[in-house]
Amino acid sequence: MVTQTHKQELEEQGYFVVEGLLSPQEVAESVAEVEKLHEVARTVCEADKQNFQIEPFVDDAQHNGKLVLRKIEQSYKYSPWFDALARQPKLVAILSELLGPDLLLFRSTLMLKPAFRGSVHGFHQDTSYWPMHPPHLVTVSIAMTDATPQNGCFQVIPDSHKAGTRDISEWGAIARDQDSKLTDRQDIDMSQVIYVPLKAGSALFFHSALVHGSGPNKSPNPRNTALYAYFTPNVKYAPTPDQPREAIYNVVAGMDGQKQVTFTAEETGV
Repeated sequence: MVTQTHKQELEEQGYFVVEGLLSPQEVAESVAEVEKLHEVARTVCEADKQNFQIEPFVDDAQHNGKLVLRKIEQSYKYSPWFDALARQPKLVAILSELLGPDLLLFRSTLMLKPAFRGSVHGFHQDTSYWPMHPPHLVTVSIAMTDATPQNGCFQVIPDSHKAGTRDISEWGAIARDQDSKLTDRQDIDMSQVIYVPLKAGSALFFHSALVHGSGPNKSPNPRNTALYAYFTPNVKYAPTPDQPREAIYNVVAGMDGQKQVTFTAEETGV
């Protein structure tokens, strides 16, 4: 499924799209699983606010008896389905073509933009927030529902991954209310922004240094995506002084059959 054109697009533009990565049945299973996780959130949300995050700009954390969730981090811990989806054969085949046979999972997240209430996701680079060096990871955002400009599909700035990684402080807040701009920075040329609509089951692959964000969802249709970030053992854990000195990452493919790999700060001389 990966062509030379895809590889060139990732290198030159920082992203590409694969249509129909998931089958209709996989899409239906994913949608059903998101509903199940909303029920799980009822019992664990208060105890695990870091992984189950409520939309921060809503007046009521519940709507029609359902929590208004912005995202679920570490989704693999709560859902065997989304744990397995990170290893979906077509997905792994594409990533192996891009990165090689040894694949590790850095992030497993559900990004949720609830109908009428989804907040703005401000422009940023993932690598500004991730303690990995060199900052060469590939993120995959798989649409579980149709993603459109109306319900807050991805917006990207092509070629922006080549400009290096900006400091966290330069980006400002990522979570923004529905009427906010995507950025307060004056050096971002908004005329270069590209919308990336996706049909349910299709996926956006992008470099971790690509500048991206998404607008609000004021539509009646939710925009839900399963987001995974992958890296190879050539990328090392490089924490800041206030972060843990080691981190454990799940293996997706290769690595001589290991299930997990532990990285330590000493490996990168931090």
